[in-house]
Amino acid sequence: MWANNTPDLFPKMKRFHKTIPWLALLGATAAFAQEEAIDADRAANTIILDETGVKNLRIQTEMVEERDFEITVFAVGRIEDKPEKRAVVSSRISGRIVELNAFIGDEVKKGDVVAKVESRQPGSPPPVIEVVAPMSGVIVESHARLGEPVEPAQAILDIADRSKMWAVAKIPESEAGQIGPGTKARMKIPALGDELTVIEMEKFGVSADREAGTVDGIFIVENPEGRLKPGMRAEFGIITSKRDFVMAVPRKAVQGDPTKRVVFVKDFDLPNAFVKAPVVLGEQNDQYYEVVEGLFPGDEVVTRGSYGLSFAGSGGGPSLKEALDAAHGHEHNEDGSEMTAEQKADTGGGGDGHDEGGHGPAGTFDMIIRVWAGIATIMALLWLQGLFRRRKSEPSAA
Repeated sequence: MWANNTPDLFPKMKRFHKTIPWLALLGATAAFAQEEAIDADRAANTIILDETGVKNLRIQTEMVEERDFEITVFAVGRIEDKPEKRAVVSSRISGRIVELNAFIGDEVKKGDVVAKVESRQPGSPPPVIEVVAPMSGVIVESHARLGEPVEPAQAILDIADRSKMWAVAKIPESEAGQIGPGTKARMKIPALGDELTVIEMEKFGVSADREAGTVDGIFIVENPEGRLKPGMRAEFGIITSKRDFVMAVPRKAVQGDPTKRVVFVKDFDLPNAFVKAPVVLGEQNDQYYEVVEGLFPGDEVVTRGSYGLSFAGSGGGPSLKEALDAAHGHEHNEDGSEMTAEQKADTGGGGDGHDEGGHGPAGTFDMIIRVWAGIATIMALLWLQGLFRRRKSEPSAA
C-alpha cells in the first residue's frame, strides 16, 4: 500500500519545501528593508542636545494620556469693578476740607474717618464734622484737596470693594446659544502669567455690540489679594461640552505649519535626544490638541522648549552614532543602524562582543532564515506524521 502511494507523496513534499525558502526570503527581505527605513527615518528626525542646550531651552516634557477633553469657546475681555461694590464719600454740610486722611490706593475700612470738614456756620472755632467711609475697600478716585471748599452734592472720594470683580467676556453671537448662567470657564490674565482660574458665568450684559458682533458674558472672580485691576485683559476658555478618553497633548507642544504639524518626543533610549514626530490633530480647546494619529499613550512630548527645538538642528550635541555608541557600548553606522560583521571588519572593529549573527541587518537576516527553516522542518514532520497515521488506519487492499 505504501509503495503504491509513494509517488503522490514526493511531489507534495517538493512543492512544500520549495515554498518555505521563498517565504523565508520574502519575510527576511521585508524585515531588512523595514529596519533600514526605520534607521534612516530616525537619523533624519532625531535631535540630540548636550546638557547646555537642554538648560538653555529649559526643556520640560509631559506624558501623553487619555483625558477628559472639554470643548471650549475662546473669548477675550476685561476685568471690571462690580458696580454695586462702589461708593462715594461726601460731606453732609457746606464747608472746606481741613483734614484729609485717605488718598488714592489706600485701603480703608467701613467707619474710618477719611476727612474732616469745617462748617461755614459762624463760631469760634467753627464747627467741624468727620466724614467716614461708608464701606470697606480701596480709594480709587480723589476729587478734593486739603483746604478746598465742598458742597453736599460734591464727591470727595470714591471707594471700591475689589474682593470680588467682574470678568467681562466678549462672546461671539454665534456661540452665545451654547452658553448661559452657570457655565464654567477657565480664565487667564496675561499680565499675571499662565495661571488659570475656574470661574462661573453670572449673567449676560444688557446689550450686544453691533460692530463687533459680540455679547458680554459676565463672570464673577474672587480677588482676595487685590492682584486683579480694572482694565486688565482676560482670556477665556468657556466650556460648552466634554468628551471622555481623548488622547491629547498641550497646545504648546505642537509646532509646524497648519498642513504639517509635529511634536518632539523624548527618546526612550538616548539621553537628551528628541524625535520629531508628525501628528494628525483633531479638535482643540484653550489648553490641548486632540491627537488622532502619530502618538501612543506613554510617549513624553516636549512642552516648554518645543519651539526652540524646531530650529535646533543638530543641537551642537553628539551625533546619533556617538550617542548610540555611548549608550550601547558598541559601534553603529552614521544613520544609527547596527554595524554588520563585514562593516566591522572593514573599519577594524569587531571588539563589541557580538557575533556575526548579532543585532545588525545581516544578523537579523540570518536569524529570520533560521527561524523559517525551523518552522518549515516542524511543519513537514507534523505533515508526515499525520500522513502515516491516515495510511495505517486505511484497510489493507489485500
